[in-house]
Amino acid sequence: MQPRNMSMSGAVDLSAVKAAAEAKQKAEQARAQRAAQAAGAPQAGAAAVRLVIDVDEAGFEQEVLQRSTEVPVVIDFWAEWCQPCKQLSPVLERLAEEYAGRFVLAKIDVDANQMLFQQFGVQGIPAVFAVIAGQALPLFQGAAPEPQVRQVLDQLIQAAEQRFGIVGTPVDPEAAAAAGQAPAAPVPPANPTLAAAHAALDAGDLGGAVQAYRNVLADEPANAEAKLGLAQAELLGRVQDMDPERVRKEAADRPDDVAAQLAVADLDLVGGHVEDAFGRLVNTVRRTAGEDRDTARVRLLELFEVVGSEDPRVIAARSALARVLF
Repeated sequence: MQPRNMSMSGAVDLSAVKAAAEAKQKAEQARAQRAAQAAGAPQAGAAAVRLVIDVDEAGFEQEVLQRSTEVPVVIDFWAEWCQPCKQLSPVLERLAEEYAGRFVLAKIDVDANQMLFQQFGVQGIPAVFAVIAGQALPLFQGAAPEPQVRQVLDQLIQAAEQRFGIVGTPVDPEAAAAAGQAPAAPVPPANPTLAAAHAALDAGDLGGAVQAYRNVLADEPANAEAKLGLAQAELLGRVQDMDPERVRKEAADRPDDVAAQLAVADLDLVGGHVEDAFGRLVNTVRRTAGEDRDTARVRLLELFEVVGSEDPRVIAARSALARVLF
């Protein structure tokens, strides 16, 4: 992921979202107000300290469009089944707390909000957009190391202030937590080596994470959490220095180059194009033999680990791989 120059030329027209959600929003607001009253939740000023919010189509106008006139709103498009999303989202949530009101993070579940997913023209997840003064612009797609995410956020905040005079409102993260708006801290795993591996992965120390996960697996070869973490760390390590345009051109120019096909499959998976990644590797297995075929097969199995064995796309790709092999 390369940080973008904060140009508004890629802005998305959100008028259709606003019109379609207006009626539903009013109903949802009324229900939310009644629920808050029933629970005795604070109403006045509560929204001011919300740093991370879950947004749906009904609340999009108020929570994102209106709020973007006061503070940059960063949108995280995610889904429960998306493993790269589970890597990126905690980084964004932690940075929202750290930046303490200079931006607000809005999380949108694409499975539950297809209209927003389509309106923004999202091609794969995780996908991160920003809304400033009612105008949306794409930031990046796919998981990325924390330093690069920070660089993009710093550019966004600078652009919001220089071009629109929007600087956000300083927020005490402890006040947000007291209001029940801060995300709950994850429960650390019982295994301290596994905890260290997770911490390294969250911090973008991919080499340290890989080694720590391998240490866990040396003692516990069947540890599913460590297997998943290792697959994710190795995948992110392979793509972090790639030039996507060059890699894709090389794969197109050299369709029989196994290494080039593996590289594009990695990029596709990190970008959320799961079926494309699996299909490319199944086809590579089909076209090759011997060591090349085994290399492609092993990489495909590694990507299965990243997505999860129960995912229907993994199940379908396993069947396709079996047909090719047998």
